[in-house]
Amino acid sequence: MPGRLPAEVTSFVGRQPELTELALLLAERRLVTVTGPGGVGKSRLALRAAARAAGAFPDGTWLVEAAAVQDGQLLGHAVLEALRLTDGTARAPLEVLTERLAGRRMLLVLDGCEHLVPACAELAVALLRALPGLRVLATSRVALRTAGEHLLNLAPLPVGTPGAIAPGALPDAVLLFADRARAVLPSFAVTAANAEGIAQLCRRLDGIPLAVELAAGRLRALSVEQIGARLDDRFRLLTGGDPAALPRHQTLRTTIGWSHELCTEQERLLWARLSVFAGGFDLDAAEYVCGGAGVDPDELLDLLTELVAKSVVLREDSPFGVRFRLLDTLREYGLRWLRAAGEEHRLLCRHRDWYLGVATWGEVEWFGPRQAETAERTGLAHTNLRAALEFCLAEPGEEQIALLMAGTLWFYWVGCGHLGEGRHWLDRALALAPEPTEARAKALWVTGYTATLQGDLVSARPALEECRRQALATGDDRALAYAVHRQGCAALIGDEPARAAELFEEALWHYRTIGELNSNVLMAMFELGIAYLFQGDQESGELWLGQVRELCEEHGEQWAYAYALYALAYSHWLNGEVRPARTLARESVRLNHLFSDLLGIVLAIDLLALLETEPTGPGAPGDLREARVLQGAAHRIWQAVGKPFFGSRTFNGPHRACEERAGAGLTEQEYADFFTTGTRLDLDAAVHRALGGGEHPEGPGARPGPGPLPPAPQPSPVGR
Repeated sequence: MPGRLPAEVTSFVGRQPELTELALLLAERRLVTVTGPGGVGKSRLALRAAARAAGAFPDGTWLVEAAAVQDGQLLGHAVLEALRLTDGTARAPLEVLTERLAGRRMLLVLDGCEHLVPACAELAVALLRALPGLRVLATSRVALRTAGEHLLNLAPLPVGTPGAIAPGALPDAVLLFADRARAVLPSFAVTAANAEGIAQLCRRLDGIPLAVELAAGRLRALSVEQIGARLDDRFRLLTGGDPAALPRHQTLRTTIGWSHELCTEQERLLWARLSVFAGGFDLDAAEYVCGGAGVDPDELLDLLTELVAKSVVLREDSPFGVRFRLLDTLREYGLRWLRAAGEEHRLLCRHRDWYLGVATWGEVEWFGPRQAETAERTGLAHTNLRAALEFCLAEPGEEQIALLMAGTLWFYWVGCGHLGEGRHWLDRALALAPEPTEARAKALWVTGYTATLQGDLVSARPALEECRRQALATGDDRALAYAVHRQGCAALIGDEPARAAELFEEALWHYRTIGELNSNVLMAMFELGIAYLFQGDQESGELWLGQVRELCEEHGEQWAYAYALYALAYSHWLNGEVRPARTLARESVRLNHLFSDLLGIVLAIDLLALLETEPTGPGAPGDLREARVLQGAAHRIWQAVGKPFFGSRTFNGPHRACEERAGAGLTEQEYADFFTTGTRLDLDAAVHRALGGGEHPEGPGARPGPGPLPPAPQPSPVGR
């Protein structure tokens, strides 16, 4: 079943009437919002209901964590990311979503909307109007207050009537307390002797699930009676504050405050400092951002372990080890203490420094054997990178760092399928900092690069020319090399291969002069090679592509390597060598799929479509039907990349040739039907099909394995 909902890490207790009501609402209504105070269990209920309803949504049930998005303008990008709809166009996310989700029957869980109510409401309404098969299940402390919304106000768990608690018929709040208690004290059991005491404690907590769970966590050191006694003290101490606040909010604040009071001074300080993280973080990040000034970095792991034990911090496994995060309610509480202590700005600066380091580390590691790992690690840091960029753009004096960070992340924007979001941050940063600096120069060439890949030469050319002029005026040789290089890209997709080759040669001269060797330099070699192929000079083209392949294999680089394989496959096709061309093109698809680089994927799939029209041997004609299926699949992917073939006649050549051959050998109905079949394939299924797997039996997440490659053309010292 497609979709992406997180696995439950604790058992789901009670809420059967609410689940039934929510199931009925989802069956009858298209926009349902679960409302209630923080900690009442809105997210858990929504996710459980979504999982139960999955069978009614053949295109999946998907979670979008709106709580992690601080800027309403990025909400659409967050939805695209959650749905794994990589898009590199310059179009608005809403336009992309309505196009890519057309005809689908799916459920979108929009979790934690209260801080972005207008943006969430606007997006939900627009999607629902455009997509008849979509339903939206939102969670929010307040209603979205939009047309068609139906509310389920989630009350606290039942706590039972005093004096009427029997072990055989326990209220849900008591059952939850007992379940969480057994997690910390396996021998714990509800008995006739303690049932009423537990129920009384749950009543004092108003049956709010988060409060009950936090109280149960105290059983490591206290009895039920001791918890109740200490809770009495904390009620007297902590019930002050806003007299207009709802009692349930006061209870939750009291309970969290009580857990806060039970922490040591250092644990409280770490809790407050951890609140600067948006989403997950690892131990290294916590030690750097939160250590010092009262928190000894050598003791931070022990403190963090205690916060996990006290259910303040959640522990999560990842491919790179253990990660942590704070529940939103606990993060908000910690942030209030951080502000009260006057430490918020200092901690946000340290957070910014760490994630600038993550971006810088990623740029360096992108050229090397850990390229795929770098892509995944940067993806895990994505939410915090957004938070750091937002801080830089909102804080006076941080504009240059915003430029630097947005530019340094070029490898993630370009290589991992986030062109649209990259343009968002780059455009904002450039608008705030017009003075000619090294950071601006980098942001300009990255902007020009991303715009070129989107087929937006109207925006790309001015940005690249400004970068070139500034580089000449300031003596910035590195920026000059990159500006000239990307001007060559613009010329290449502008159907000027001879001019492009001149610019690539000039850029490579600059790169050699300054001693630059990285993925960008290898891409310049690839682009020069294909510029020669487009001019009919196969010998020069293959020499350059051979150099790219040799250097990639030497350094463990896979991203530029995938593009070189595509170009070599094209060259083999020009020579009539179909089998090696197909092997190279398939490996290009496979490698680009590792990075979610839609551009690399779609170029290679379109070439594979053409190769399907070629005879495979004497008396063995090509498969024109499969060619049209692959063309349909490529057409769907191009919608997420930008202008098909960048609007370039040259890049479009193989596609046109395939269309002509298929049109001559198929009936008009076959020509249309097999293309339509291809357009119905999602990205993973299209990749599986392109790799020769036929229909995709293993589901959308399957990844085909590598295959053998033909020998590379022998490299020469040209341009070295």
